[in-house]
Amino acid sequence: MKFAFILDPLDNLKAYKDSSIAMMRAAARRGHEIFAIQREALIWEGGVVSARCLPIGVSDFDHAWYAPCGAEAVMPLTDFDAVLMRQDPPFDFEYVTATWLLERAQQAGARIFNDPRSIRDHSEKLAITEFPQFTPATRVARAAADINAFIDAHGDTILKPLDGMGGSQIFRVRADDPNRNVIIETLTQDERRTIMAQAYLPAISGGDKRVLVIGGQVIPYSLARIPMAGETRGNLAAGGRGVAMPLTDGERAIAEYLAPILWSRGLLIVGLDVIGDRLTEINVTSPTCMVEITDQTGFDVPGAVVDALEAACA
Repeated sequence: MKFAFILDPLDNLKAYKDSSIAMMRAAARRGHEIFAIQREALIWEGGVVSARCLPIGVSDFDHAWYAPCGAEAVMPLTDFDAVLMRQDPPFDFEYVTATWLLERAQQAGARIFNDPRSIRDHSEKLAITEFPQFTPATRVARAAADINAFIDAHGDTILKPLDGMGGSQIFRVRADDPNRNVIIETLTQDERRTIMAQAYLPAISGGDKRVLVIGGQVIPYSLARIPMAGETRGNLAAGGRGVAMPLTDGERAIAEYLAPILWSRGLLIVGLDVIGDRLTEINVTSPTCMVEITDQTGFDVPGAVVDALEAACA
């Protein structure tokens, strides 16, 4: 089969831990052809969505993980068995434009994963509002009075923007924090931007768990992102330590409930963030942690992605 991956610049990817590279390696080992596309290379003309596509060979060497195996050429996306959108946020207007173009390609018969409309409709922070039975106490607002009232009610809270990733701009704010007003002003940009407030979950000390759902199937291990000493955030990008472990009953219950719903929307690769037994985010743009889980448990997560792709494209 021919699989195309829409990626960040290839030379900027960290091959030793990048989930997209792990998927490409797993697909190449099975004899599938791999193509790389940059998001800015998408083109629409005359009802056809195409892109400048680079055929690549991939290796297990992290210092030279890929090499072109042909010339870059403009190809319609319908030429591929599947196209995987793996561009990292920011989820800005250019990202949204790419989902519109990919949706047109999909209408012409291209298989796009994750589904472009579902990527667009599932804000990674706000998607949890569809499933309030699993979330911590949460308020989404932009008025300082509404956010302050939530802090007063819960005493210890987490404030975060709706468009952040990797733990950026996440603040733990207690009711007696002398900086709470300036934090709220900064995050809301003086009430011009909506943010999310959540009750602080002490279970974060045991890790912010990443639970992967691939093609509607729940991967049996999570990656606990454990905060370093003196830090609230468990994100690996914020210095957290990743420890793979079997799913708890609570994590599995959440994931098994969501899995068929999300897969029915064309979301092939989903990363659920769970603290304790509470769902805090649903990641659909470019979920990670596959390499860490595979290395620590032996469960082949990238292989499970290729299994799901082969089944979807059969």
